[in-house]
Amino acid sequence: MVEVFKTNVRSSRKAKLIIQKLAEKFPAHKINFDLKDCDKILRVQGKNVSSEKIIEVPIEENYQCKVLE
Repeated sequence: MVEVFKTNVRSSRKAKLIIQKLAEKFPAHKINFDLKDCDKILRVQGKNVSSEKIIEVPIEENYQCKVLE
C-alpha cells in the first residue's frame, strides 16, 4: 500500500528530520519526499499505512500535511 501526502515542507533538512521521526514510529515503512513536486510530496509505502498517524508527525513540526487527492 502506498499513501501520498501533500505538504508544505520546502527544506531538505526538515524533510530528513520528518523522515527520521516517521521511520522511528514506522520502521517497516518506506518513506520519502519529493520536494521538487509542486505539492512537496511525502510518500509512505508499507502494510497498513495509517494516514492519520503519518499526518501527525509533520503537523508536530508545524507543517501542513494531508492526503493527496
